[in-house]
Amino acid sequence: MKLQNYEISNNEIDEAFNKLRVARPEAIKRPIKLSWSNWGFGQELLSVTAQRLAANGIEFIELHGNHYGYDLGYDVKSTRKILDDNGLTVSGVCGMFSTDNDLSSNRGIKRQAAVDYIRREVEFTHSMGGTYLLVVPAAVGRSRAYDDTEIERSVETLRKVADCFAGSGVRAAIEPIRSAEVSAVHTIAEAKDYIARVAHPGIGHINGDLYHMFTEEVHIPKALLEAGEMLVNLHAADSNRRALGHGFMDLDRVIKALYLIGYNRDGCFFTPEPLGPGGDPYPAMHGKHDPKILDELVRQTVSYYREREKIVRESTI
Repeated sequence: MKLQNYEISNNEIDEAFNKLRVARPEAIKRPIKLSWSNWGFGQELLSVTAQRLAANGIEFIELHGNHYGYDLGYDVKSTRKILDDNGLTVSGVCGMFSTDNDLSSNRGIKRQAAVDYIRREVEFTHSMGGTYLLVVPAAVGRSRAYDDTEIERSVETLRKVADCFAGSGVRAAIEPIRSAEVSAVHTIAEAKDYIARVAHPGIGHINGDLYHMFTEEVHIPKALLEAGEMLVNLHAADSNRRALGHGFMDLDRVIKALYLIGYNRDGCFFTPEPLGPGGDPYPAMHGKHDPKILDELVRQTVSYYREREKIVRESTI
């Protein structure tokens, strides 16, 4: 029987990984760094979150970018103490971009809010030793474009803070998001095009998201290969945006693709962000969630990921 297109692509990934495993076995000995994005835990105290992640053997955390004003957000000193007490290191910060701080807005005051927000978060990320700040070119929760020139406005606005990234060493990680949630930049290819338009050395990296890729990419592992060394963080959830292992995401081939691009090097993170099904996920950041459910969510995701990564790395097929 003739193979389906996705099966052909799957076989290509398998063959490439097997060649890597045979030719350079040392390339897959080091595991990929596992982090966790905490904004989906809502109003839970950071100390509680940190204890949960540490209990599951997680060493890195992607912090909620909650500096929506100079009087809001995590304090560096107290945040560092909580994380140090639990053996956690900041991988990066998840920038949150709504219609209130939209890089592509047709209202200048909203673009200025985005500029100010990025400056605050770059400063915080640098102070916490984080390596990247996630940037979304257009507001999450707004799927209809303002007009035909919103990408041009987004590019122009991000350029205004590009020097902040370059000067701090914090990498701007552009995130493609599914078209049901944002009006522009939905795929890895579009993220690369957006970065090329900004044309600044401070803007050159990508934050992938498996859930968004599931609906927007032709083949997720091949899209990861296309991202290559530009990829510095990968948000992860299963096909239904639930815990890994509770859908039909082909996690094994995702892991193979990551090893093929050398993703187990320093400064790259696999970061679960299972937010549950639905449209705009941002309301989750304001909710109060059942700690027992969150405990199980983390346990299931971490245990399943580590099991599959071990199988992939030790496979002789």
